[in-house]
Amino acid sequence: MGFLTKLFGTNMAKEIKRIDPIVRKIEALEEEYKGLTDAQLQAKTAEFKERYQKGETLDDLLPEAFATCREAADRVLGLRPYRVQLIGGVILHQGRIAEMKTGEGKTLVATLPAYLNALSGEGVHIVTVNDYLAKRDSDWMGKVYRFLGLTVGLVIHGVDPVGKKAAYNADITYGTNNEFGFDYLRDNMAIYKAELMQRGHAFAIVDEVDSILIDEARTPLIISGMGEQSTQLYTLADNFAASLKGLVKATVDDKEEEADDIDADYVVNEKARAVTLTARGIAKAEKAFNVENLSDPENTTLSHHINQAIRARGLMKRDIDYVVKDGEVIIVDEFTGRLMYGRRYNDGLHQAIEAKEKVTVARESKTLATITFQNYFRLYRKLSGMTGTALTEEEEFNATYQLDIVEVPTNKPLIRVDHPDEVYKNTTGKYHAIVRQIAACHEKGQPVLAGTTSIEKSEVLSKLLTKQGIKHNVLNAKNHEKEAEIVAQAGKFGAVTVATNMAGRGTDIMLGGNAEFLAKNDLRKAGLSDEMIAEATGFAETDNEEILQARKMFSQAEAKHKEELAPEAEKVREAGGLFILGTERHESRRIDNQLRGRSGRQGDPGESRFYLSMEDDIMRLFGTERMQNMMETLKIDDDTPIDAKILSGAIENAQKKVESKNFQARKNTLEYDDVMNVQREVIYKQRRQVLDGENMGQFIRNMIHRWIDTSIHGHLGENKHLSAESYQLATEPFRGLFFPPDQFQYTDEDLAKQSPDALVEELDQAALAVYDAKEAALGDELMRELERVMMLRVVDEYWMDHIDAMEELKKGIQLRAYAQTNPVDAYKKEGFEMFEAMIQAIQEETIRRIILARVQTNEVRRERVAKVTGESGGSEEPQKKAPVRKSIKIGPNDPCPCGSGKKYKKCCYLKDKAAQ
Repeated sequence: MGFLTKLFGTNMAKEIKRIDPIVRKIEALEEEYKGLTDAQLQAKTAEFKERYQKGETLDDLLPEAFATCREAADRVLGLRPYRVQLIGGVILHQGRIAEMKTGEGKTLVATLPAYLNALSGEGVHIVTVNDYLAKRDSDWMGKVYRFLGLTVGLVIHGVDPVGKKAAYNADITYGTNNEFGFDYLRDNMAIYKAELMQRGHAFAIVDEVDSILIDEARTPLIISGMGEQSTQLYTLADNFAASLKGLVKATVDDKEEEADDIDADYVVNEKARAVTLTARGIAKAEKAFNVENLSDPENTTLSHHINQAIRARGLMKRDIDYVVKDGEVIIVDEFTGRLMYGRRYNDGLHQAIEAKEKVTVARESKTLATITFQNYFRLYRKLSGMTGTALTEEEEFNATYQLDIVEVPTNKPLIRVDHPDEVYKNTTGKYHAIVRQIAACHEKGQPVLAGTTSIEKSEVLSKLLTKQGIKHNVLNAKNHEKEAEIVAQAGKFGAVTVATNMAGRGTDIMLGGNAEFLAKNDLRKAGLSDEMIAEATGFAETDNEEILQARKMFSQAEAKHKEELAPEAEKVREAGGLFILGTERHESRRIDNQLRGRSGRQGDPGESRFYLSMEDDIMRLFGTERMQNMMETLKIDDDTPIDAKILSGAIENAQKKVESKNFQARKNTLEYDDVMNVQREVIYKQRRQVLDGENMGQFIRNMIHRWIDTSIHGHLGENKHLSAESYQLATEPFRGLFFPPDQFQYTDEDLAKQSPDALVEELDQAALAVYDAKEAALGDELMRELERVMMLRVVDEYWMDHIDAMEELKKGIQLRAYAQTNPVDAYKKEGFEMFEAMIQAIQEETIRRIILARVQTNEVRRERVAKVTGESGGSEEPQKKAPVRKSIKIGPNDPCPCGSGKKYKKCCYLKDKAAQ
């Protein structure tokens, strides 16, 4: 293989070779564009737009547009894109992923394709992982675009709809993946066209593309509304779960779960991330909640609450999966270690954790709209992305998004030394070795960044370092406010930093220390507020004298610190550069590579090493039995490392297994969402037609005809004529709506003389007469508005119920596999039938509401309110008193007092217990 590579070169090298002629054309224009005045350079934008309108393609314009943007960046920011950055820009324009190492200037790379594609006038979206980066980049890189005559928008949390609409109408829009996705869903819930924010999906550049399109893709975006009031059943189920005995195992076999003699009430399968009640646990649940059979359909709600309670206690760990802060349960992002404010686990799991942690159990929510990131980003005609680590997920990028990856060479050679892993028998031996390594580095002044996989583990390591008297900083979700500052100073001489996963931090670690943050401290000491410091270090254009003065202070302080830090940076280089220490392998190789990538930026020296133990989660769950047996056979003591070369293949295979499992989970999520996506597109297209002001009059008339025709022919069956009974059933929905109940009454003899088509025609004319009379009474303008609003409201109501119904269908569909049926195929088939039924129901309900709608003047409405409430104003409907249940002693097997005819224990028993 090595010989063939030498002979023919790698695929990556070939791709770079293909791009090289384009880059040479850009570089050939450098001197010419340097000679242009600012006005001449700025005039290029109008020239390019005109040429595009006349038929030149963006590919034709690329060399000149890139040369223009490159020159503008140099003049405005003092940053001239290197050759490798030009290569990255071309890859992005081609709709591909550019893999560029940390510190190679990806933020600047995005300006080149963004400027070029903005010339089409369709808008460019630049997607980042958080609000801070989106704002920073829109202000900073926005200077280049504004200099060249383009507009820049910003879409982040907290921007009002009017501001967002203006941002989406800009030539280039920066924002976060969450906001772009949620705004798309909000647009498809709008009642008026003026409420729409987005104007299409032409081209997107996704920063940290692996984080957004892979890691975040497991969780769909959901807009929720207030659902039912949260019941006490969560607390009851948690109290019950707390009394049970759990058994945690790496893997569990089905027979084990069903065994009667197992000494546990529930079993936690760590590998499958599943928790199951044993036969003993089920018996306890039936006794505790006084039910005969927990598996009965009528006990589904109780069973679901118990399952979520044992899952919250058996699987979800505090300070690993979530933290409790200010009385709230906040999810921790497993990939970045950040707190995910506003996100909640669905399906009642979040409420179960709240009950476990004894905080307020929030009310349940109802899904109003949902979409996966995969299906949102596939809306774009052209999609591209940048990251430092994507090659390990090449198969998924290709399969899901049809994106290929091109590895861009570094600007300066990478001289970081990546040492082989050290593997220990157990966690104790591993931590001893880690502390020894940190102490050795600290002694010679070499800065260390130790990466951990959870908050809990970062705190364990912190305690061990404190015990050894090693001064250090800890960065995890609990103290994320100082995140950028801690990361920035991780390269100082002798610094030791313990951090959770480092994905998407957005701050460079500078050897010797970061002058920017020292300058900020100077401004703080000088008495400047945090808001003013943010303005002083920001890039937004301003003529505010106070801000300009603060910026001057900042630039002077930064220049002074850079000069002071230069000798210290040299000392750090001599000590070996930043040492990256991984405390265990993550389940994704990408996250390990991201951690490594923090060291060795722009030709800096550096080192990296991972320390593992056979007790690490990945080794325990996905390692082979042969590895475990080998450890026992060799009888190695705790502090002796095993040669990682023996285990390196097994470690990588374990990671590949997890990556494959996660890929399948995301693929599975996508397969189901693809079914919903087809339906979503139909509904959203229909909504958009209504919003765009299409005349719905003829559409409603066609719906009336279809409803009548379907009803008559549906009751006809294989007969030539309807019977009187069938005719009565077929016309039941129309009586009292389109004609009086006693009209069009026919006997069997009458119907034998009439064809079904003639009956349809007769009913059609009667219905359209009612519809035309309604239109004449309201007038054309008001009738069109009534049709539009009614159609949108009915579509939204039925679509929300359909989302819930499809979710319920998905929960049980996996059982079809036992009947040798592909669950996804069954989901498609039944989902399609449900969708067809929903469309029919939407049409019927829309017609019914339009015909029955009564338009009132404000005066009539006020009189009616006063009549009902006894005063002018207040609620339109009198408040109904809640029914009072008499306090009597009822046995579980007595008839339920609600009058349902069921036994009390199978009807209101659980509700009453919860209410108590």
